Amino acid sequence: MSDTSTRTTPEHEASRTPSPPGGRSRLAALGRAVARRRLLVLLLTLVVVAIAAVLGGDVAQRLSSGGFTDPKSESSKAERFLADRFKSGVPNLVLVARAPGSVDAPSASAAGRELTERVAKAPGVLSAGSYWTMPGAAPLRSRDGRSALVLVRLGGGEDDFRATAKRLVPKVKGKQGVLDVSVTGSAQVSVEIEKRSEEDLAKAEAITAPATLLILLVVFGSAVAAALPLAVGLLSVLGTFLVLRLLSAVTSVSVFSTNITTALGLGLAIDYSLFVVTRYREELASGRDVTEAIAQTVRTAGRTVLFSSVTVALSLAGLLVFPLYFLRSFAYAGMAVVALAAVGAVVVLPALLALLGRRIDAWNVNRALRRLVPHRRERGPATEESGFWHWLATAVMRRPVLFALAVVAVLVTLGLPFTRASFGITDDRELPASAPAHVAAQALRDDFDSSESSALSVVLPDADAGRVGSFAARMSALPGVFRVDAATGSYVNGRQVAQPGPAAVRFRAPGATWMSVVPSVEPYSDAGTRLVQRLRGAPGAPGTVLVGGQAALLVDTRDALAAGLPWTGLIIAGTTLVLLFLFTGSLLIPLKAVVFNLLSLSATFGAMVYVFQDGHLQWLVGDFTVTGLLDISMPVLMFCVAFGLSMDYEVFLLSRIREVYVETEDNTRAVALGLERTGRLVSAAALLFATVMAAFATSGLTLLKLLGVGLALAVIMDATVVRGLLVPAVMRLAGRANWWAPKPLRRLHERLGLKEA
Repeated sequence: MSDTSTRTTPEHEASRTPSPPGGRSRLAALGRAVARRRLLVLLLTLVVVAIAAVLGGDVAQRLSSGGFTDPKSESSKAERFLADRFKSGVPNLVLVARAPGSVDAPSASAAGRELTERVAKAPGVLSAGSYWTMPGAAPLRSRDGRSALVLVRLGGGEDDFRATAKRLVPKVKGKQGVLDVSVTGSAQVSVEIEKRSEEDLAKAEAITAPATLLILLVVFGSAVAAALPLAVGLLSVLGTFLVLRLLSAVTSVSVFSTNITTALGLGLAIDYSLFVVTRYREELASGRDVTEAIAQTVRTAGRTVLFSSVTVALSLAGLLVFPLYFLRSFAYAGMAVVALAAVGAVVVLPALLALLGRRIDAWNVNRALRRLVPHRRERGPATEESGFWHWLATAVMRRPVLFALAVVAVLVTLGLPFTRASFGITDDRELPASAPAHVAAQALRDDFDSSESSALSVVLPDADAGRVGSFAARMSALPGVFRVDAATGSYVNGRQVAQPGPAAVRFRAPGATWMSVVPSVEPYSDAGTRLVQRLRGAPGAPGTVLVGGQAALLVDTRDALAAGLPWTGLIIAGTTLVLLFLFTGSLLIPLKAVVFNLLSLSATFGAMVYVFQDGHLQWLVGDFTVTGLLDISMPVLMFCVAFGLSMDYEVFLLSRIREVYVETEDNTRAVALGLERTGRLVSAAALLFATVMAAFATSGLTLLKLLGVGLALAVIMDATVVRGLLVPAVMRLAGRANWWAPKPLRRLHERLGLKEA
């Protein structure tokens, strides 16, 4: 690498001469220690990886596919009260029984009653009722009279009813006498999502492996160097599986966390390894021996990797404030995999480099390709000033206002669709249209007049029994209500239509009662949300009111996320501002990083609305069921993960820009050279991560498809449009103000700032 500085400083002299680097730098000392004890380090690493593989290899079988709701919400309390006091609740398993003729035929009726009684007696079942066993259950009969429903409530938490469904469903689906039974409901949907997630993860890995290996060969230049990030990735992924396995023994962990573990583990391993290997090659080229090259690499690139890992981990830590364990699981997995990838890059990778020495470029692929491709006549020796990224940065900085306004306009335009986003929570439409639970649920929507399986539960823990009937009548007259069933009978449009029968006993318990409110509106809609609000605010309630059910779960989940968002934003923005200030000593650069990330992510969210909510470009991302809704937890998850990855790239770029600025105090030159030294690395790292994430587009689960496509788009946009165009334009406009801070903050940075040595 040529000397591009305009003046010499002690720090610069140390970086370009083969003298021992870093003085008393602890990171340099760590690098030397690892290099000298490389065999011991690698042996211990192999032991750790072997233990993690044995103990964490079956982690997916011990994780849960739920976690999309707040366990402390009103709807969750209503569900638990129903299960504990009434041994009942909203059905979480629905059997759709189709007869060869009418469901009222004697043979169909006998088979239906036998099926219902058998299900009711099964272990783990709280209650079961059907068209054939429940008085006044005409809505459980399809419009054509050939299908009827069996509504089942499984007991326990998500893990319990999923386990019950796994045991029960194989025994009741298919031919049951003259009936042909299919199964749906939240419990069966959860079982099928869990199975599909494992299958899709294996398929994504099979698809990405060849592409990733090819890109690694091209980016790292040699087969030996390309294998290094795979070693770091293996350590981080298997180590995180072990962490998740241990956590699953004490708390619920989402099975989807294994998908993000694989993607982040490999992506960050490549990021960090690419940065470390590139610096190591530079140090060898400067004339250092292997040990001192490793010491200097750990002191500089290792410091940047550690700092980057802290920023990424803190971005993911923002997910811990939410009560949904689906989101918290991504924080557990993400923070663990980031920490292990950083340790692998700063400890294990230097040990491997020490073992390889100057053989890092063995089996050089680029050299072999150059022999095959005819050479063009050389125009002169290659320099940093002649590189593509230096040219791009220089071109942008000649017209910074034009480029800045154009990029901001594009990002804002792409983000506009997000202003009309509509949200729901996971249901059967998360699965492919051909999935059994989805097929059965679609039959419910198409063939039955009312939403019996989507009924809301209005729980009255301390009800005045004399006022229950009048309250049920008033609720049945509310907009969006089809029917209300209570201990006092059934009500429609404010009038009692049926007297209480033998089945009404299920609505009674000592000192308490509950009502089943069958909606006439889609639960995951604005009308469903308004219905929940009307039920919770209905006047004349005979006691405390707790409302549960699908629509209530959506309302409570939305409220829980809204309550946690300010804290997540404060954690992410606050830690970003503080850490980047400690890293750069600048007041403007941290603010700029936060604003740029928000712009980039808003564009990504707008694209997700356009594709997954509105249903455009399905040919590009694969088929999925368009519901007009986005899963309400996905923007939060994507924000935290994508923000962390953006900060990863930001730190890599800033470390090199600041390095040149300290040497030259020339802002324009620092930006151009910093982008030249990191542009290829950041774009290659983003391409590799996007390749891994884009493979999730092949998933049959809309949730994984959305996550993969969204994060792939976010990192590509950030690494190219934002880092390549917007950053140099704005830093050129800001000039020396980029590095300004008030005197008190400058003194604080001199005392506490993160320096190399």
